[in-house]
Amino acid sequence: MDKLLVLVINPGSTSTKVAIFEGESLIIQENLTHSAEDLSKYDHITDQFDFRSEMILSWYHDLGYSLESLRAVIGRGGLLKPMPSGIYEVSEGMMEDLRIGVQGQHASNLGGLIADMISRKAGVKAYIADPVAVDEFDEVARISGIPEIKRRSLVHALNIKAIAHRFADEHKKSLHDMNLIVAHLGGGISIAPMVKGKIKDVNNANEMGPFSPERAGSLPVGDIVKMCFSGQYTQKDMKTKINNRGGLVAYLGTNDARDVLKMIDAGDVRAKLIFDAMGYQIAKEIGAMATVMEGQVDAVLLTGGVAYSQYLTDLISDHVKFIAPVTVMPGEDEMTALNESALRVLNKVEAAKIYENEVN
Repeated sequence: MDKLLVLVINPGSTSTKVAIFEGESLIIQENLTHSAEDLSKYDHITDQFDFRSEMILSWYHDLGYSLESLRAVIGRGGLLKPMPSGIYEVSEGMMEDLRIGVQGQHASNLGGLIADMISRKAGVKAYIADPVAVDEFDEVARISGIPEIKRRSLVHALNIKAIAHRFADEHKKSLHDMNLIVAHLGGGISIAPMVKGKIKDVNNANEMGPFSPERAGSLPVGDIVKMCFSGQYTQKDMKTKINNRGGLVAYLGTNDARDVLKMIDAGDVRAKLIFDAMGYQIAKEIGAMATVMEGQVDAVLLTGGVAYSQYLTDLISDHVKFIAPVTVMPGEDEMTALNESALRVLNKVEAAKIYENEVN
């Protein structure tokens, strides 16, 4: 089989990660940084398209590669309409929704747009895979308790799906024959019950579930209402407090679990209490998600950057190992996950989906 050269593009708020893979082997990966001064020139995320595209193409050509050597380009999926998981060929309808920000503006919206432009120059297909908009909920999971509010599926789908695929492959099983609970532990925390390969429920990491290094998680709603109407905070203040300055940052002034562990090692009793509480809440959410599968769980997988903390994963495991065996698969390698997705299509292991056929 010919070697497959794949360009992977992952735009973030202040940088764009790019990588070239040959088959499963990483040739090179780079983090192209964007200064605040450069980005301040653009009013909207999509206005950065030319700026970021030219930087990527310059980087690629400076390495001595030609576009003719590419077999596919895959970008990070953005805030699209709710959609099933999988690998999607970039289409006109998808690009329109990425441009308008159908579920919001985010740098990841540029992933599919830039991938499409480069793929056209190379004469190959462009793809995205498992964006945060993945939605495989049963209808019962959408009910919130207030008719005006619907529970939404916004999930760290890319890493969760990649880890689940790897776990199934390692055990020589089909993901579609397994029930897994995958806990992505990062700056935000997503805990997803995967029933036969589908994410049937999840805490929205920005709004619900355990608190995380940066996010507040589920909160006593009565006290939140009081804060909102206290006159002390604007709507922007509250969003920042909940999504960016909550969790470990709010209690301990850091979003780095390693810093917290140093505090604990130094005898900081409060730091231990807060870190233990995060683990306790993660374990509770895993327990709750086991009910989605009526307790028929094959394994609990702990992944993401914070899963490097053995202190935390041991604490969680002690609470949930009665549910199913616990496997720790730390890290969050989005670039490898995207490349693996592209290879599944190129090697005809999985068929690419068409966005317009999958969303309403």
